[in-house]
Amino acid sequence: MSSRGTLAVAAVQATPAYLDRGATLAVAIEHVRAAGADGAGLVVFPESFVPGYPDFVWRSKPWSEGEWYARFQDQAVDLSGSDLDDLRAAAEAAGTWVALGITERSRSGSLYNAVVYIDSSGRIAGVHRKLVPTGAERLVWANGTGPVLTVVDTGGARVGSLICWEAYMPLARAALYQQGIDVLLAPTWDNSDVWVSTLRHIAKEGQVFVVGVSAFLRGSDMPRDLPGADEMYGGTEDHLSYGNTTIVAPGGGILEGPLVGEAGVVTSVLDLDAIAAGRRTFDPVGHYSRPDLLNLTITNDGGNR
Repeated sequence: MSSRGTLAVAAVQATPAYLDRGATLAVAIEHVRAAGADGAGLVVFPESFVPGYPDFVWRSKPWSEGEWYARFQDQAVDLSGSDLDDLRAAAEAAGTWVALGITERSRSGSLYNAVVYIDSSGRIAGVHRKLVPTGAERLVWANGTGPVLTVVDTGGARVGSLICWEAYMPLARAALYQQGIDVLLAPTWDNSDVWVSTLRHIAKEGQVFVVGVSAFLRGSDMPRDLPGADEMYGGTEDHLSYGNTTIVAPGGGILEGPLVGEAGVVTSVLDLDAIAAGRRTFDPVGHYSRPDLLNLTITNDGGNR
């Protein structure tokens, strides 16, 4: 059997220009250019990197954060417009795929926690919307509809995403395994030690590569011109997100990371032949499945490619 080759991945643990879409996209563009120059085939960004994760919903009284939400909504990404044109051009120039965590603003005004895939020709190749926002996140994000559980083919590797605690949804994981993913992306805001164990479990369960990526953000990175900012956010020692970016191999072994307590980029060259090697002993949708007893029906394929 011929080799499946490799995929070079760059997981970007960067700091967004919080609630500033243009400035945060400029950060992303610089990382895409640098990763492309280093030979990356896929560049992955954190959950809602643009315009930033809505941490304010956890620190304020519900429905009292109107000005924060208004700016969050205003700076969200409209995929039907030109917001991502410069990033798309950067991906094409770098010759790399990009998986960007965004807050997507729909025509109606509702917001979705999403991952948008941009291919190496600069085309939007797919979108995945988080199925269920967690806890206070429901004050800003709607349940994912339309493009969900999307899988894209990067030209040798099939890639899907589960955003943050979606990764704890067994049927969502199974749906991606059933669609033949090789690499699972897990952009998150979860900084706990348990999260790295979660990434390793998924890599073992699915015999897939797992790329967990989160932001590095401190209280001092938050805008000060919004109500209650000084009360909600301290100085440089107030870490909202420490990181935890980690790349895991099929079987659960850590390839790189976790990166904690600083901004940076975690990189690894994924040997895609390791997937079949691992599935010799455990293939969740092959010889280690029992379709005569257990069957999963996917009712929305997310417009998969």
